[in-house]
Amino acid sequence: MSKMTEMHETIEDLRNAATSINAVADWLYQQFSSDDNSTLEPAKAPVKTETKPQLKLEDIRAVLAEKSRAGHTAEIRALLKKCGAAKLSEIDPANYETLLQDAEVIGNDS
Repeated sequence: MSKMTEMHETIEDLRNAATSINAVADWLYQQFSSDDNSTLEPAKAPVKTETKPQLKLEDIRAVLAEKSRAGHTAEIRALLKKCGAAKLSEIDPANYETLLQDAEVIGNDS
């Protein structure tokens, strides 16, 4: 993994951590900002949204390379064409998940 990719992932992790910290700070502020503590009702805890890790070009490339080495190069090229691209780098990142799902099926017919 290149240093730029590692740095990008670290920055993304820091942003996610900052978002979580802000949500907790907001919740704590709501809990303790009431003037009358006797009527304080428990507020809902911040909703933790679990995000799926975003697929990267390297992830897709690894799966496709494995399938190609297993003799499924023609099927991989057909998948790329189906996505409107001649090579993997031309695929829109929004289509990575669909491409990965289609690629994982290749060679599993046996």
